[in-house]
Order: sequence, then C-alpha cells, then structure tokens
Amino acid sequence: MSERAAAPLLALGLAGALAAGAMLGPYPLSPVDVAETLIGRPPDPQAAIVLWNIRLPRVVAAALIGAALAAAGAAYQTVFRNPLVAPDILGVSQGAGLGAVLGILLGLPVLAIQLMGFAFGIGTIALVMAIALALRGMGQVLVVVLCGMAVAAIAGAGISLVKLMADPDDQLPAITFWLMGSLAGIKQADVAAALPAIVAGLLPLIALRWRIGLLALGDDEARTLGVEAGRLRLLVILSATLVTAAAVSVAGVIGWVGLMVPHMARLITGPRFDRLLPVALAMGAALMVLVDAAARCIAQQEVPLGILTAVLGGPVFLWLLARGGRTWAE
Repeated sequence: MSERAAAPLLALGLAGALAAGAMLGPYPLSPVDVAETLIGRPPDPQAAIVLWNIRLPRVVAAALIGAALAAAGAAYQTVFRNPLVAPDILGVSQGAGLGAVLGILLGLPVLAIQLMGFAFGIGTIALVMAIALALRGMGQVLVVVLCGMAVAAIAGAGISLVKLMADPDDQLPAITFWLMGSLAGIKQADVAAALPAIVAGLLPLIALRWRIGLLALGDDEARTLGVEAGRLRLLVILSATLVTAAAVSVAGVIGWVGLMVPHMARLITGPRFDRLLPVALAMGAALMVLVDAAARCIAQQEVPLGILTAVLGGPVFLWLLARGGRTWAE
C-alpha cells in the first residue's frame, strides 16, 4: 500500500479509535451521547461526568503514551540501527519503575510517585551515559547499549528488593499492578503533568526527522552529508528517553508498543525515518487507545495494559519476523 493511499486510512483509523475509546467502557455511551455531551447538551448528568472526567482523560493519555512509545521505539531503532531495540533498551523503563515502586513503598501521593518515576527514568539514562563516557565508549553504540542493559538489570534487582520489602496486603498488590501498566486512575491533572515532557521530547524528533534518518546510513556517511552524528545521536537519545520516562511515570511499564509499532509502520513507509515517524505516531496512538478500551471491556475486572500489549505484541512480532526476517538479518 502506498503512503498516499494509507494516509486517509490512518486518519480514519485514528479517529475511529478515539471515538471507540470515548464510547466503550462499563458505562457505554452511544455516538449520539458523545456528540451531544461534547457540544454541551448531555443526555443525562452521568454521561457528562463519565465522558469529561473519566473517559476523555483516559483517551487523551492513551493516545499520548502510545504515540510517545512508538516514536521513541522508531528513534532508538534508527539511531542504533537495530530492529530489536525498544524504549527500555537503555534501562529507562526499569529506572522509572524503580522510582515509582519506591514512591509506593514510602507511601507518597500519586503525583509524587509519578515525579519519582520520571526523575529515576531520566537519572537512569544520565547514569548510562556517564558510564559509557567513562569507558570512552560514547561514540560506540554497542557500549552504550551494553551499559544500558547492565543498569537496567540493576534497576530490575532494585524493583525485586522493593517488592520483597513491601507490605504484602497493601503495597505489594499496588506495586505489582503498577508495574503491569494501567490508565485506570488517570485524571486530567495527570495528563497535564505528562504533556509538557512528552511534547518537549517529540518536538526535536519531528523537527529533525530528516537529519535523524541519515544516522541509519552510518556516522561516516552522515558526516559526509553535513550531519554531526555524535551530537545528533545524543539529542535523539535524550528526547526519546524523555518521552519514555514521562509515559512510564503516568501509566507504568507498558512493553511491546515501542518495538512492535515501528515495524508495523515500516510495512507502509519503508525504513526512511522522516516518513516512518508520522505513521508510527498515528499507529501508536490508535493502538494504545484501542488496547485501553479493551482493557476495561473484556472482563469484569480491568486487565492491565502490559498483559494485553504482550498478548497482542508477541504474535504480531512473530508474524513481522516471519515476513521480514531476511531483511533484518542483512
């Protein structure tokens, strides 16, 4: 399918996903209910409360987080020239998770827990870069990735230790549920808190998408074309880390989106980052909105997002591997 033909389908798919996210849930709303509520004439007061206070914040948050994780995954895969790289490759998700579970263990309010998750996520990437620099490997992608894996393992061990120390009747269930990812308690204030960081991280990726695509050619070729590869790679990593940390601090650890969506988008756009990024943003937003809607509809108890993305992502990724495995091996 050509990009020109896919563009209207993507727009319709995203609009349909947003509409479905607004309508589906334990208190279902019809399209007419949603439309009338949006123009200030709700069919009943409860519909207005559900749509404005519960459903729309979740839809906006899911779209932002899905777009952020998909963009971060596309950026990491391009910068590291590795199709298996995901937003958690440098330990950002694990670091943010450690900060959040520490906040839960200390009994902090929700906003403080989110801030700790965000701060630990940023601190993790700073630690990874510092170690790589000390090893004189900042210019070597493999060294940065290996440092990220080591720091992620340490953060994972810290999470296990916190779970061991947590109250098994109160804190441990909260930690476990948070680590599996959820938007059940999202509020307008949470969306407002995460929005600046996500936008600040996405703007450089969008503005520099043509230059970022040159990094896939290799540093020497990028320099030949006038791009300072080292500085641009550092900016991309920091931007992708910022959006990942912001997303994890709000919704918990949600895997597979940053790995799966860029590969799905490449089926339409090919490998060029300037074409890949807009499609990945739209597909990531639509996917996460639909997954969140399914999470609150398929069972009496809300299903964590991380479980659904894993159930969906595993088979889809295997299909993508079977379809394009030879290309990845090149």
